[in-house]
Amino acid sequence: MNNNGVSTAMRERVRQELKEVEQRYNVRVLYACESGSRGWGFASPDSDYDVRFLYVHPPEWYLRVDPPRDVIELPIDEVLDVSGWEWRKALGLLKRANPTLIEWLDSPVVYQQDDHALAALRAQVPAWFSAERARWHYYSMARKNFHGYLQGDTVRLKKYFYVLRPLLAVRWIEAGKGMPPMRFAQLLEGTVEDALLRREIDDLLAIKQRAGEAEYGAMRPHIHAFILQELARGETPPELPGSDNADPALLDDLLFRTVMA
Repeated sequence: MNNNGVSTAMRERVRQELKEVEQRYNVRVLYACESGSRGWGFASPDSDYDVRFLYVHPPEWYLRVDPPRDVIELPIDEVLDVSGWEWRKALGLLKRANPTLIEWLDSPVVYQQDDHALAALRAQVPAWFSAERARWHYYSMARKNFHGYLQGDTVRLKKYFYVLRPLLAVRWIEAGKGMPPMRFAQLLEGTVEDALLRREIDDLLAIKQRAGEAEYGAMRPHIHAFILQELARGETPPELPGSDNADPALLDDLLFRTVMA
């Protein structure tokens, strides 16, 4: 097992799945990464693998009056959840400052990558990143997950992190640090100074990494109080910048160069 919690055997299985995708759909996979708990850094021993990828079709695919389907989704089994976005779709999402796409590009678990295309894509991210849009994305996620999963004296432990992580991302953004890192440990280090809260989060993280995905436990008082405080505070958002006046022609050029490569 490597330091990102993905074994050599599983990496090979994912790469084989991606090869089959390329053959079945006549595409080139430009990038594939972990997008879930294994990418965030708080996977349980039995966590599944959330593989997300970006792909490009041959040039003739783009010469159609009606745009074809721009998503590939494989059947989900008990281990693998694999899906991908077409390259033009991905560039359009970047133009709209989509935080999910930007997060994928920071994943510490990369299965496959076209270095040239991804370097060009990542170079575009700072111009399109919107602190305002990202903050709203993460705050809404935290609020939804809190009301959906953390009601009651006994809760599913993994769900704490599905609320904590976006709330810490909000703090990161409001501090003017830009796009939040994907890794939970980096977020925690950069946003939580309260020693008691930090100790309770560290203890819960250690339990989560040993326990199964379905593990339940008692409500954590300091974490719960922090969540309520941050959700209440977040109802009145601060003034934050949107994206810069980036040039859409640069995305058009990246699309053309990648499709024609």
